Amino acid sequence: MNPNDELLIGLVSISDRASSGVYEDKGIPALQEWFGAALASPWRMETRLIPDDRATIEATLVELVDTAGCHLVLTTGGTGPAPRDVTPEATLAVADKVMPGFGEEMRRISLNFVPTAILSRQMGVIRKQALILNLPGQPKAIKETLEGVRGQDGEVMHTGIFAAVPYCIDLIGGPYIETNEAVIKAFRPKSAIRPR
Repeated sequence: MNPNDELLIGLVSISDRASSGVYEDKGIPALQEWFGAALASPWRMETRLIPDDRATIEATLVELVDTAGCHLVLTTGGTGPAPRDVTPEATLAVADKVMPGFGEEMRRISLNFVPTAILSRQMGVIRKQALILNLPGQPKAIKETLEGVRGQDGEVMHTGIFAAVPYCIDLIGGPYIETNEAVIKAFRPKSAIRPR
């Protein structure tokens, strides 16, 4: 296998209390489990558990993209209106391009479950060869945001944001990502679909 075919995902959990050992981080394990079920093509990850500190968040995002070479970086936590919530500011500070549709859609999905989703300031940006997305902090909300909203019959009622991620990664020069369609179906224009 060509190493360029392997998706490298950076997972960053941002929490003062979890990073200092007050409680166990739930964001990174939830993401590991979700990607284990969702991805059908090769991938590996780099994980970081850091405090709610803007300089630390910026440095971590830069290191994961510029040094580690991640194609996709997902953060959890620090996106609310509280004074310590600075993840969006740090993300914007390291961005080359802003992808506003991701934040809009994450809030729209979460509003199916909680009215306070309107308080979230999650965003998506591109830095160099990487897509960086701010996800919610709670494992249930992470899964809903990525995968979408399902009815009681299991049918998808509202598609999750990850459906658009593989094609975005294609467009910025990353590896071709295939998904387990029972979890999330990647959407691409017909001309961009490679035969299996």
